[in-house]
Amino acid sequence: MQSAVLPPEFQKMFARMFDDAPQNDWKNAQDVIREDFGGRSVEDVFGVSFTGEPGKGVMERTARASASVAQVHWARLPDGREVAIKIQKREIARQVGWDLWAFRTVSWVYTWWFDLPLYHLVPYVCERLMLETDFQNEARNAGKMRELIQAEPRLRDRVYIPAVYHDLTSKRVMTAEWIEGVRLWDKEALTASWQGGRRQGSPGAGGVLLDAPPMPITPSTSAHPTDEKLKPARDTWRGPDGKGGLGLALKPVMETMVGLFSAQMFLWGLVHCDPHPGNIFIRRLPSGKSELVLIDHGLYIQMDDKFRHEYALFWRSLMTFDNATIKKITEEWGINAPDIFASATLMRPYQGGDGKTLAEINAMSKLERKQRQFEMQQKMRSGVREILANQDKFPQELIFIGRNLRIVQGNNQFLGSPVNRVKITGTWASRALVDDAFKARGGGGVGFTEQWAEYGRHVLFRGVLLGTDFVFWYAKVRQWLGWGKGMDDELEANMRKMAEGMGVELQHGVFEG
Repeated sequence: MQSAVLPPEFQKMFARMFDDAPQNDWKNAQDVIREDFGGRSVEDVFGVSFTGEPGKGVMERTARASASVAQVHWARLPDGREVAIKIQKREIARQVGWDLWAFRTVSWVYTWWFDLPLYHLVPYVCERLMLETDFQNEARNAGKMRELIQAEPRLRDRVYIPAVYHDLTSKRVMTAEWIEGVRLWDKEALTASWQGGRRQGSPGAGGVLLDAPPMPITPSTSAHPTDEKLKPARDTWRGPDGKGGLGLALKPVMETMVGLFSAQMFLWGLVHCDPHPGNIFIRRLPSGKSELVLIDHGLYIQMDDKFRHEYALFWRSLMTFDNATIKKITEEWGINAPDIFASATLMRPYQGGDGKTLAEINAMSKLERKQRQFEMQQKMRSGVREILANQDKFPQELIFIGRNLRIVQGNNQFLGSPVNRVKITGTWASRALVDDAFKARGGGGVGFTEQWAEYGRHVLFRGVLLGTDFVFWYAKVRQWLGWGKGMDDELEANMRKMAEGMGVELQHGVFEG
């Protein structure tokens, strides 16, 4: 996801890792299931047959999607439920161990040789990444998020989390309901005209059961299991020519996405930290509105209530230029460079660097370029040291929260910056502070006056946020005229300037399409 620092050739290669990585052969997948379910066969665990046995379910031995850690197979259980069976690649446990060893080594070198205080972050990062290989942990995260969304009226009709079947889930195998949807990166399928009929939604949207042909489906008689295609197509909504789509506007899609991850950060303190386009499906509800489906719940962080409240207050203070509160919070977190940290959070420019243009840089002598590069590296090291000044106080959750914000920004850019992401995020942060005040009032934590004073600050804050709309619409008009690409792309350009001031020159975009 942080492909901005990589050459285009690497970006194209890593884009495949979302769902088109090389898949393991069926024997490896069988072995993982047998090892995790006490020696039982695939047929016994899932009640399927590969020979068309009556009364049994069916399963495809070819993965429908394959990413870096696991691959997903379609199956229909004997009771008619269609499921996605996520099977971890057998070599992952060993491979992740070596990957994290390399990560520890590089972090130690940066800490010892370059005097950058990074190594103290290693245990927390490694722990989070190792949990991605525990599918029972992922199943628990998915269940918690499903409950939180269903209890939130602002999101429950717009966001869906697939149900996980815990009796068919182990440490390396997870079984969840099958989802038919369009991936976020398929802009053409999202926006092309709807040809599925009036008051009809896309398959499975809005709790509508998937249409299922009579059982059983006869498995392929091919000698090669990779030829199996048993899942019903369900693409009539694309029309006779196959060029139709969901007929959705991109703005509501992104409003839901930004709102969802803002609620995770500011309301619940449980944050999905891998919201890349491969983990987000979009469906069309019978009402004609969009529904976002979030999958892959392995990489989460949990914020305690104190930190969650501070982070919401930090965001609102950023938007109102409340420097005193920003300074107070960042000092509480052990950060001695609040301006740099604020810039990194909002993706607004930090006025560092020497301000030289590309032409001026090219005109430099070899010695001058080396001197300039050394000066920029010193600034970067100084900035990192100041952000990580107090290792005991620094909230390590900020590493993954920053990752979430960056990827969500990239998603918005990818769709042409249809929403004012900063405004939406800030609004959720301020509203969360109001909710906290009302909860505290109910528990006797704050008085009536403070409760309504917080609400008044929220109303005032909503007025302040109107200023960001001027920036958004100015960028949008420039985009319509062909002079720019939208607000988040302009913020991306500003981020490049900030990064250059800290010794990092970003040469490529976050996404390549």
